[in-house]
Formats: sequence, C-alpha cells, structure tokens
Amino acid sequence: MKNKKAIITGGSRGLGKATAIAFAKEGIDVAITGRNEQDLKATVLELENFGIQATYSAFDVGNYKEVQTGIKNIIDTFGSIDILVNNAGIAAFGSFNDMEVDQWSTIIQTNLMGMYYVTKEVLPYLINQNEGDIINVSSTAGLNGNANTSAYSASKFAVIGMSESLMKEVRKNNIRVCTLTPSTIATDMSVDLGIASKESEDSVLQPEDFAELIVAGLKLPRRAMLKGASLWSTNP
Repeated sequence: MKNKKAIITGGSRGLGKATAIAFAKEGIDVAITGRNEQDLKATVLELENFGIQATYSAFDVGNYKEVQTGIKNIIDTFGSIDILVNNAGIAAFGSFNDMEVDQWSTIIQTNLMGMYYVTKEVLPYLINQNEGDIINVSSTAGLNGNANTSAYSASKFAVIGMSESLMKEVRKNNIRVCTLTPSTIATDMSVDLGIASKESEDSVLQPEDFAELIVAGLKLPRRAMLKGASLWSTNP
C-alpha cells in the first residue's frame, strides 16, 4: 500500500485520526478533512513524522460547494487518489418530538448527504483509473433503531443502503466499497455524548481497533472485497 493516496473525512480526531495514523504507518499518503483548521494542522504534523506526504482541507461535508472545492484542492495536491474513507459524522440523541427539526435535519445532512457529496466528487477519479477503495462508516445504530436515536439511526440506515447500492454499481470498475458498522468506540464524540469512557480501555473498543480493521480489509488481494463488517467489543 506504500505511496497510495487516501482521503479521510473527519480525520483530525477519533476514528479518522486513528485511521490516518494507521495509513501513514503503511506508507500511504494521507489527506484529512474537517471543520477545525487548527486540529487539522496539528494532525498533519503528526502524520508527517511517519515520512509520508500529508495535507488537509478544511470544509463542512454537508456543504456541497465547499466539498467540491476541498476535494479538488486535495487531488490537485496529490495528483491522484486511491482510497476514500467516509468517516465524518455527528450524533445527537433525543425523543422524536423533543429534538428540534433543524437538529434532525443537520444530522441527516452531515451523515448522509455529506458522504454522498464527497463520494460524488472522488468517484470519477477512481472510475477513470479503474481501481480504488471506498470505506463508508455507518454504525450498529444503522442496523437496529433504539429509543431516542431516530435521527442518527435514520442517517446510518441510509448510509448502509447507499453504500451497498454503490458497491454493486462500481464493482465492474474494480472499485471496492465496504460498509463498516462499529459498535460503541471510545472517541471524543461518544465520550461527550456519555455513551463511552476513555478510562475503560480494556472493555470498550478503541479507535485503533477500528483502524486495524480498515487496514486489514485494504490488504486483501484485489480479487477479494470486504463487503461489510461489524466491530464489537468482547465485553457485553
């Protein structure tokens, strides 16, 4: 995988950052995206310590015009792209009636439309070179709904449907599309939401576990494709 080029959305922290570091260790050049330019710059400096080319683009995945400009800037810098990890996402929980309409819509806009926007801009390059990998991050909340998760679950269910449809569409172009549905991982987002604790490292999945799964899927021979996988903690 050395010298391949990857884009990771939401790459400055959590799952995205862990994946970026795992990629850098494999010799993959990495571009990360996010909304906080200061965090992006700090992560790029860390990635460069592995001797790879690293860059960033600050934009909101839910804004199509920003996505168009940001992705073009990244590909102009790299010259090509081989791997896309659609990781950017947000979450908020609340009862169906109590959650504000604007918040419900923002979750859908970011988690679903944001993934669509980024993929739409990257896909032509992968088709043109007749090879590539797209990893879409859903969630176990996209497999089963629960009380107070209607917006988040709706977005993640939709991601699975979109991802599986795309997988069947672009297999003929030698593009592998993988849908991942991790359970709770101790990221900043899950800690802030109160559904995980960083102190419980032995019992809760860590971002590095998730990154290891992605790398393993990418290392499969091109004749093989990891269609989807769920990552769970061994502790109930």
